This record gives sequence, structure tokens and C-alpha cells, in this order.
Amino acid sequence: MHKSARIFVAGHRGMAGSALVRGLTARGYHNLVTRSRSELDLTNQAAVESFFRDEAIDVVVLAAAKVGGILANDTYPADFLYQNLIIEANVIHAAFRAGVQRLLFLGSSCIYPRDCPQPIKEDYLLTGPLEKTNEPYAIAKIAGIKLCEAFNRQYGTQYVSLMPTNLYGPNDNYDLKTSHVLPALLRKAHEAKVGGADSLVVWGTGRARREFLHIDDMADAAVFLLERGIGAGLYNVGCGEDVTIEELARAAMLAVGFDGRIEFDASKPDGTPQKLLDVSKLADLGWRARISLKDGLAATYQDFLRRYESKVVERI
Repeated sequence: MHKSARIFVAGHRGMAGSALVRGLTARGYHNLVTRSRSELDLTNQAAVESFFRDEAIDVVVLAAAKVGGILANDTYPADFLYQNLIIEANVIHAAFRAGVQRLLFLGSSCIYPRDCPQPIKEDYLLTGPLEKTNEPYAIAKIAGIKLCEAFNRQYGTQYVSLMPTNLYGPNDNYDLKTSHVLPALLRKAHEAKVGGADSLVVWGTGRARREFLHIDDMADAAVFLLERGIGAGLYNVGCGEDVTIEELARAAMLAVGFDGRIEFDASKPDGTPQKLLDVSKLADLGWRARISLKDGLAATYQDFLRRYESKVVERI
């Protein structure tokens, strides 16, 4: 990938998109094209096609998506399915029509069956039922993967898919109604600390296991694939290690400096019992995660404090 390539980063204001912009810029790619939602509605097919006709894009990094945790996915299933399907279809199809040969599609590890063997290999896709709490989002992401594969097979494009594990880091969503588990725990621990509480309430039993990857590591893997010229296939990206939700809660409490006890609300769902990715395909190419959970949590908490104190994060 040439340093002068015009690279469209779709979803550049989100956690993943902003990390991709940082990662590309750090590697010397300065011809980046971005559009805010108000400037380009990716659910509007005509607007997306007009954008690609006018902008002469060389490479697309598709990080735009409607995302959220268990509560958000379970509450708004139609929104998660429709909006993600239409964004993917519009961007991938319009990119192809405009002659874009290189595209990286960013998915999610929730595409894999709920009860598939651990660690999860890319080959396990579509081998069993999905986790019900995020099934609509997973189906949309699977459709995006298959759309990339179909264009490659029918038209010879080079559209590759990257499936990250649970992501966290700067510019995360800390809204307790829509956030994922890690930013939610950081915020709960912070508010317990400043509020003088003696306990932290954690959804579920605390026994579910999850893998967490810092967003800058994910961006590094994406740039790695593009620079290697990988033009097809599905690649997991993670750190290769998981922790229980209880261990995660204790790590979040340590990062925040809250020393209370944990109370588990077992009436709330655990979700998938375990989700650990097999990252050997990327490792065999020479890529590995570098940011530890401890260091990543400390940096993410500082990001939360900056946004919380500047009132970017709405207070309860």
C-alpha cells in the first residue's frame, strides 16, 4: 500500500475508527479521507455512491457500525440488524462500483457460534447457533464478511475481513445503558469511588470469560494486513488470553483505585460462557498484540477522566 494512497476511514470518530486514523497516520499515511455522520450518512445509498464517485478513493477501511453491549443489543435488535446491514452494503457496493480494489472490513468476534470450541478458529464460522443476546449484530457482521468474499470471488477484488475480540481504549463509550462491559466497569468503579460506596455491582455471575484487546493494537493489526498486501480471508485479532469478568472487575477497580467489594447480580445475563480467539493466523504472519491489560486499563481510565471531567461523558 503506497504512502500516498487515498484511504477512506469510515467511522473515524468512533473508538475503532479514531484508532485506525492514529495508526495510519503514525505509519506515514497522511492522505486520509474522513466524513462525519452529518457530512455523509452511510445508510443513504445515493449519498454513499455520490461520495465514491467524487473522491477517487484507493483503499477503504470500514469501521463504521452501530455498536453496543448486551443491554443495547437486546433492546434494539431491529436497529442493530438494519443499520449495520445497510452501512456495509452501501459502502462495499459503492466502493466496488467506483473501482476500489482494496478494502478492510472490521467485524466482531460475536460472529462465532455461542458454544464453539475454545480458542475460536476462523473456520468455526457458521458451525452452530449464535449467542441470542447479540444475534442481530452478529448476523449483520457475517453478512459483511460474506459480501466481501462474494465480491472477491465474482470480481477479483481484494476485500479482507478482520475480526477483533472485545475492544477497549481511548474514545470508548462509557454510557451505562449502551456500553460494553469494560468501560461500564471502569465508570461504575469510578463513581463508586467518588461516591464513597463500599461495593461495586457487576452483572452476571462473574464466571464468564472474555478476551480484551486495546484498540491501538487492533489498529496496528489492520495496518499490518494492508501493508502485507493481504487481499482476502478472515483474520482473528486478539491477545490470545482471557480473564473472568470477576478478574476484569478487580483489574478495573485497581486501575481506578477503588478498594470496595464486588456484588454480583446473577439475575442479569452472562452472555457467551467463554470467548477466546485463536490468533495463530495473524501470529504466523508475524503480528502480535503488545499492550497489556494492566497498562491498557490505566490509560483508558485516564481517557475516561478527561472526558468525564470535560462533560463529554454524560453524568448520571
